[in-house]
Amino acid sequence: MNLSRRRLIFTGVAGAAVLVAARWLQPSHDVAATALSSDAADVMRAIIPALLDGALPDDATERRAAIDDTVGAVGIAIAGLPPAAREELSSLFALLAFAPVRVAFADVGAGWREVSVTATNAFLVRLQKSRWSVKRTAYDALHQLTFAAWYASPRTWPSIGYPGPPALT
Repeated sequence: MNLSRRRLIFTGVAGAAVLVAARWLQPSHDVAATALSSDAADVMRAIIPALLDGALPDDATERRAAIDDTVGAVGIAIAGLPPAAREELSSLFALLAFAPVRVAFADVGAGWREVSVTATNAFLVRLQKSRWSVKRTAYDALHQLTFAAWYASPRTWPSIGYPGPPALT
């Protein structure tokens, strides 16, 4: 790829504009320590069914409850991270929630509340297989948060044969 000076400058300015937009879009109020912003929760509600395909309950009500519990657990997990990691995740969620960036970065045209599991899965595969390390890192963070939150829940333990933590006497 022939990278001209003009293209390099344009890319730098566009990247800076995206970062400024992400910072501007982040909520300025202090949300409860364990709660995700509504935008972050929407992103996670789209991602969880794609990552946990086959593990979620088939019943629609139980499935919704499992997804909501996992979203809550992701919020708790993020709250326990160091401030720099929380800030990076907040920026990632703000970028994914911002429609122009969502379309350009994630190639997801619909809002996160309307996106199909198939489209979300395709987005996750593109992140995972990207040649850009920042995209692969974003995938790893979303994947690890989701699976940590899912398997930390007592609701999942019977399906994996985990009897639960030992009783302390």
